[in-house]
Amino acid sequence: MDGLIYLIPAALFLGLLGLAGFFWSINHNQYDDLEGASYRALFEEDDIAEELEKKEKNSHKET
Repeated sequence: MDGLIYLIPAALFLGLLGLAGFFWSINHNQYDDLEGASYRALFEEDDIAEELEKKEKNSHKET
């Protein structure tokens, strides 16, 4: 039971530290390109460029 005196504040501190890191990552645009990493891992750079061009053409057609 005496250990809880140290464990509860330590757990709260680590939780707040993780929450602060999460908000920092949101404010610094870490989640803007969610598909980029998967494309870079699976496809060649030429394929990625072609895919981006297709997306740009489709977005211009919709507007």
